Amino acid sequence: MSRNRTLRAATVVAAACLLAVTAVPAASATAPRHAGGTLILVGGGLKDVRIYQEIVAKAGGAGRARIGVLTAASVPPSQDPDAADPATCSNSACNGAYYADLFKQYGAADAQWVPIDIEHVAAADSDAVVAQVNSMTGFFLGGGDQYRYVTSLLHGAAHTDSKVLAAMRAKLAAGAVVAGSSAGAQIAAGPDMVTGGESYQALRDGSAPGYFEDATRLGYLPEGGFGFFGAGLIDTHTGTDGREGRALRLAADTGRDRVFALDEDTAVEVEHTGTRQETLRVLGTHGVSVLDLRRARTHAGPGGWSVEHVRYSYLTDGDRYDPRTWQARPAADRRPLRPAGTTPVPAANDVFHSVDNPDGVPYSFSGTARALAATRAQRSATATTYESAPAFRVTFTRTGDTRAWTTDGRSAASLTQLDIAVAPLAP
Repeated sequence: MSRNRTLRAATVVAAACLLAVTAVPAASATAPRHAGGTLILVGGGLKDVRIYQEIVAKAGGAGRARIGVLTAASVPPSQDPDAADPATCSNSACNGAYYADLFKQYGAADAQWVPIDIEHVAAADSDAVVAQVNSMTGFFLGGGDQYRYVTSLLHGAAHTDSKVLAAMRAKLAAGAVVAGSSAGAQIAAGPDMVTGGESYQALRDGSAPGYFEDATRLGYLPEGGFGFFGAGLIDTHTGTDGREGRALRLAADTGRDRVFALDEDTAVEVEHTGTRQETLRVLGTHGVSVLDLRRARTHAGPGGWSVEHVRYSYLTDGDRYDPRTWQARPAADRRPLRPAGTTPVPAANDVFHSVDNPDGVPYSFSGTARALAATRAQRSATATTYESAPAFRVTFTRTGDTRAWTTDGRSAASLTQLDIAVAPLAP
């Protein structure tokens, strides 16, 4: 989901029937949740040519790959005021055509829109569309609103696989690639998939199951999305929309111990998905935050909610991560960084890049962490929220386990095991 605050009324209506989804047992899913293919999950804003090329490569390579494009997270043409203008339209059909053309440009032998959206839900159980899916070697799921994927491909509140989703799941298990950007990445999640919310409101108010018209309210779907990815929660648009706060609160509230929070134009590539050989690699222009809550402790007092002893890692292009051992391995071009600078960490008073800040202060969560990793002037640094009722302070602390890697000898390209605490400030 993007920072766009406008939720189309039709989407809210379509989702209303799902607000009672907590009553649906997890066993209602109709297919196994483990697979052995490749997932390429992008945090949104996909521009990096290498990611498109990797999707084509994993689908069989140039001249052989056949990509099925699903855009059911978009509004249907009937809800797009620009549907008749190819230059400005943004709906399921024109977005499908856009991505199909793009994959052909990057070498796919064929790329086709899979014609499913919230006004054509029956197509998800069409034998003809299943045959189309079975002819593909890879899939790309576009962005928009991940709830529309639930509505159209998971039979809504029933939360069971449509025939098309079952076919995709089987293809993934047999070695196909499934890629997705923004909502297309979020829907790959298992239980407790996020449905919306902003970091400050999440820290202040907590989470609740459901889908809310108030886009700032932290909501989640207990039954989850497609369940392709089981190593942790997923969040997207992290470095643009400052979503570490909502990711932390959702994980803590739901008892989850790990979150992968993806920056825009950056992917986590998951090979051998769901097997004992599963490995992760970061690809793209920014990074992936890994939040480890295994030792985290939370407290809810009169002043507000707090959490401490979260471990934070920020991995960038070429870094690898083993979800079984919780260990990261730096890219081949990195070398260890020992804090040598003497410049203090810059002050940050809008750690999550609030949309309410009229000055547009740059997002600073990962920047504060990397600045701390590169300096010997201090062992810890703090950053606060723009909002102040109450304000929250994030404290970053180097530990004996903290490691950082560099390409230029001065700045931290990536880091692991930084301690994070979040607490309300006294009025």
